[in-house]
Amino acid sequence: MQEIVDTVMSPAFLATMLAAVSAFATILAIVMPILARDQLNQRMRVMALERDKLRSQRLAELTRDRVGTVKLRQTPKGYMQQIVDRLDLRSQFDNEELRNKLKMAGLRGEAPLVAFMFFRVVAPPLVFLAALFYLFVLSDTQASAAMKLAYAVAAAAAGYYLPNLFIENLVQKRQQAIKTTFPEALDMLLICVQSGMSVEAAFGKVAKEASNQSAELGEELSLTTAELSYLPDRRIAYENLAKRTALPSVKAVTTALIQAERYGTPVGQALRVMAKENRDMRMSEAEKKAAALPPKLTVPMILFFLPVLFLVILGPAAITFWKFQ
Repeated sequence: MQEIVDTVMSPAFLATMLAAVSAFATILAIVMPILARDQLNQRMRVMALERDKLRSQRLAELTRDRVGTVKLRQTPKGYMQQIVDRLDLRSQFDNEELRNKLKMAGLRGEAPLVAFMFFRVVAPPLVFLAALFYLFVLSDTQASAAMKLAYAVAAAAAGYYLPNLFIENLVQKRQQAIKTTFPEALDMLLICVQSGMSVEAAFGKVAKEASNQSAELGEELSLTTAELSYLPDRRIAYENLAKRTALPSVKAVTTALIQAERYGTPVGQALRVMAKENRDMRMSEAEKKAAALPPKLTVPMILFFLPVLFLVILGPAAITFWKFQ
């Protein structure tokens, strides 16, 4: 037994064991990376397949409207296209500002652009002819022919701006619909991100849920999901969402997402802060409307409520007074 202990504790044996362990560790360090599977590349391939699947799904959904029968981007009408090309209206009206305005109204593709330029030219003469027919045939206005012609010219000048008014009306209605539903959608997005979902999957899930309450917001979030899937930089997708909506609340959220993407801060933390700010903004708007209600009710109360109140209070006394006269 003493001989075994002496052998084990001898410097030669210890040096041999250390050399053997060092050689085994060296071989293991060289061979293991070669034998190990490339998990990073495999994970990237899986993510690429999932992204392609998500992209194709979103693009397939975006080719249908709310009913699922009409494509999102339509081809322009033939006669409109011919008039626009013959008069070269693109050089006069087609610009980035107009395209952004149409996107804000939910009108995408070449068909709305061609239709806008067509009606921008056709509306004034149509309004002019309609005004002439009304003034000279249907109306009994006691005015000279020159004055009626001046009225028709003024109506034609107003008709030139009718397409702009129509687009502005669509933009305001769409913004109001998005603004009403966006805080709830932001809360759902925060829940999805905190549960471990990726940003693309979270946007896709929220787009489906938000479509039940606001088809406009669901459409915008679906477009953002598709752009996040195929654009090389997520910042472009977030900026496009802010441009299409043109709402301060949405722009603030996209700015926070861009900063989180750039500086590596947690997305959930940024979304939590923005969700709280959106709730505070909604509460402040509700308080502002409530504070503006009393001045708005002053005139209706003076015109409609007080006379009835005086009649109810003083009516019986007046009847009694006249009865005993």
